[in-house]
Amino acid sequence: MSDLLKSYRFREERESDWRKLDLILTRAENSGVRALSDEDMTALPRLYRQAVSSLSVARSISLDQNVIAYLESLCTRAYFFVYGARTSIGERMMDFLRRDWPACVSSATGPTLLAALFLFGGWALAFFLCMQDMEWFWTFHGQNFWDGRNPDASVEYLRSTIYTDEGEISDGQLTSFASFLFNNNAQISLFAFALGFAFGIPTAWLLLYNGVMMGSLHAVFWNKGLGYEFTGWLMIHGTTELFAIVLAGAAGFVIGGAVAFPGQMTRLNSARHAGQKAASIAMGCVIMLIIAALLEGFGRQLINSDAIRYTVALSILGLWCAYFYLPRRAGPV
Repeated sequence: MSDLLKSYRFREERESDWRKLDLILTRAENSGVRALSDEDMTALPRLYRQAVSSLSVARSISLDQNVIAYLESLCTRAYFFVYGARTSIGERMMDFLRRDWPACVSSATGPTLLAALFLFGGWALAFFLCMQDMEWFWTFHGQNFWDGRNPDASVEYLRSTIYTDEGEISDGQLTSFASFLFNNNAQISLFAFALGFAFGIPTAWLLLYNGVMMGSLHAVFWNKGLGYEFTGWLMIHGTTELFAIVLAGAAGFVIGGAVAFPGQMTRLNSARHAGQKAASIAMGCVIMLIIAALLEGFGRQLINSDAIRYTVALSILGLWCAYFYLPRRAGPV
């Protein structure tokens, strides 16, 4: 009976302040902080400190659990308004693009180089094997490979696949093609990132496989005397698309490395700790893939000049490298 009376008196003495804080928070949550008056803004930190003090006392004297639960909820809500960053979604996105994403990428140089090694190592392996014997192409792609770009295709046909006559393709077709390419490349990048938890082994295999597919196709054009033209056709979007796939693979290796070598932490905690950086890298890859899809669906089909293709490709690659790896002034913490 005495505990119940103690709880009642404790609540009666302080409940009016709790209700004031609750009303201010509700108004801020419904209409934003700007809806608060100067009086509310002045009272908010004072009422928050009083609520925290009440919670501490309530826990120490083991008051009614309903009172403790109410105060915990009230203090948690108030904390984000008193100490939380008051930034809009747009500001958070700008912070991600300006600081968070490039910082995560530049700090994962080792995994990025490893991912590039698997992708372009598979590419080089398939290219040289096919240049020695084109039967390797069918080994990699299968005898029922549906795409006409294969060793049996004529030079004229292969050339027609990398140059588009003006007016041959409509805007609707370009949009549809860009959407298809984005979905396909996003799936590859997503798997490269998501499969990293298995010590990075599936990520390495996926990168190697995609490198082999592209390297063997590259060899077909090179063998027909169209190596320069095909490389320019591929690079106009490939410098962005392949960079994104490499970074997605790097994100997978970041998690895989944390799982394989957890150090003093458990594997689960190590993966969780590395997951934030890996997720930031992977989220940024989506932006790169959207740009790559637009370049592939529009630029690659509408630009038929090899010189312009190479200029655009190398310029974009230079911009990406500068964005990720050039030192920048540290922003405010």
